Amino acid sequence: MKLFETRPGLRINEEGVAEFTLWAPKATFVEINIPDKNLKLPLTQDEYGHWTIETNQLREGDRYQIVLDKQTHRPDPASLSQPEGVHGVSEAIDLGNFRWTDQEWQNPAMDHYIIYELHTGTFSPEGTFSGIEKKLDHLIDLGVNAIEIMPLAQFPGSRNWGYDGVGPYAVQNSYGGAHALQQLVDSCHKRGIAVILDVVYNHIGPEGNYLNDFGHYFTSKYSTPWGDALNFDDAHCDAVRTYFIQNALMWFKDFHIDALRLDAVHAIKDLSPVHLLRQIKMETDRLSQQTGRKHHLIAEVDLNDPKFINPLAKQGYGMDAQWIDEFHHALRTTAGEPATGYYSDFNGIAHLAKSYKDAYVYDGQYSPHRKKFFGLKAEENPGSQFIVFSQNHDQTGNRMLGERTSQIHSPEMQKLLAGAVITAPFVPMLFMGEEWSETNPFLYFVSHTDPELAEAVRKGRKAEFADFHAEGEAPDPMSQETFESSALQWSLLESAMHQNMFRYYKALIALRKQHPVLKKLDRKNLEATFHEEQNTLLLHRWQDDQHLVCILNFSDSTRQITLPDMEKTWKTLLFSGDKQWGGQAEVSESFDTKAEISLPGHAILILD
Repeated sequence: MKLFETRPGLRINEEGVAEFTLWAPKATFVEINIPDKNLKLPLTQDEYGHWTIETNQLREGDRYQIVLDKQTHRPDPASLSQPEGVHGVSEAIDLGNFRWTDQEWQNPAMDHYIIYELHTGTFSPEGTFSGIEKKLDHLIDLGVNAIEIMPLAQFPGSRNWGYDGVGPYAVQNSYGGAHALQQLVDSCHKRGIAVILDVVYNHIGPEGNYLNDFGHYFTSKYSTPWGDALNFDDAHCDAVRTYFIQNALMWFKDFHIDALRLDAVHAIKDLSPVHLLRQIKMETDRLSQQTGRKHHLIAEVDLNDPKFINPLAKQGYGMDAQWIDEFHHALRTTAGEPATGYYSDFNGIAHLAKSYKDAYVYDGQYSPHRKKFFGLKAEENPGSQFIVFSQNHDQTGNRMLGERTSQIHSPEMQKLLAGAVITAPFVPMLFMGEEWSETNPFLYFVSHTDPELAEAVRKGRKAEFADFHAEGEAPDPMSQETFESSALQWSLLESAMHQNMFRYYKALIALRKQHPVLKKLDRKNLEATFHEEQNTLLLHRWQDDQHLVCILNFSDSTRQITLPDMEKTWKTLLFSGDKQWGGQAEVSESFDTKAEISLPGHAILILD
């Protein structure tokens, strides 16, 4: 057994024998305690601090603990199930027992993804994987073909965004656990939906984090917002790197996850010759060669540095795509939101036009907010490597009151923002509920059991909004009411206004999937011209001899926009102000070349 190529923790082989591996170099004696059997199984240590055992006495369903030096009882750091939460005993489960039916499934290429981000606990009334499964018909009807699930690693209690996870291998018990997740993925594949999982490899949450009891998982070499950094390049780092690399591979192999979204990778501290992300990409490619299944790696990165998404052959880290927050920031300031906090770097329509063309707004210019020259150009990276959105969990939940777009903007502006995203030469992503103009907020919530930690979170939230000059009090993250008020209201789909919005999103997504120009994410064949005073933008895209124009009016007044001189008749494909979407305006079905169009405020018109 090659320990650095083996998933840590418990594996049950085809003969029913439990194979167990634990890295605990700090311990001098390690055993597995099975309380219900009154049984303790001593492990054998190797020279690198790994402890192993093969036994038929640890069976599926058994509850067990790790005992360090005959006195410290801890959950398995690579536990697959924590039925009693982060502080409780671990449960032995066999991931190989699930009977998959997705043998014919083919993961779409990144440029075909239309992503829908969701939070398991607030997406459905049940707040579980089964609850998501019951809503797949809605997602199919909407037209999305990929769901992105916020982190599932075991966290304290039952209410959390997921970024406080402390059991990277354990699927959150209150969501249904590992087998329910496998069932959800299988059902998604049956319906033609890819599954993206959000994972956190830049820190471990504060409550229930026992990793330091076992080994040198952290290093004081770097300081992060969460304390000492995870140890990816200091002494003893090999086993830590293996722990996270094998975690990524587990999601692909044992859960058939199609893509991983790696949280805030700029906070991964690693000066190794082979960066952790690059190694994850190499191992993912190796797995794909073995299985024939394609998997994508998506990075959240705040550095505007194309090395993260450049291919391995060009000495990049090989990430297949990244989130583009700057497109969001430019879009929201164009829509009239105050340029405070990190929005202060964005001037509105000019920066939006630049992001349509260059993805990064800052690619070498001086950033007043950062107080330095920032970013590099991403000239050779295709549109499929950039994911854009008008809202997501961060940009909604990181507002003090968690206001969704529907609480800030009119229905007409909401439709314009959606159109701006869907017609971009990038991969679009929606946030759950935006397709029907959900009115509930998405607030920040946790369920820590440590009173001091809970109070620290409350104070931290208050301090976080100082840069945005927010007034009032942030809702209590620990409150059950805060969590419940963030749940989607599916009953809204029964009302006319929300049905109108849903039909608009359906039409917009269908156009995106069908039109030869829109579905080709070509950043080269694009012109974005804008009128700063009128707050209008004309996006001209083409593919071979087919041309498409999107006219966006972010002002609240009717504006005159001249069409490109193409010696052709332009035909209306979609107008956001149409009465069928609840609008009150009309436009012509066709326009002559160089025609001057009168476009109402807060509207998008798409022509070809």
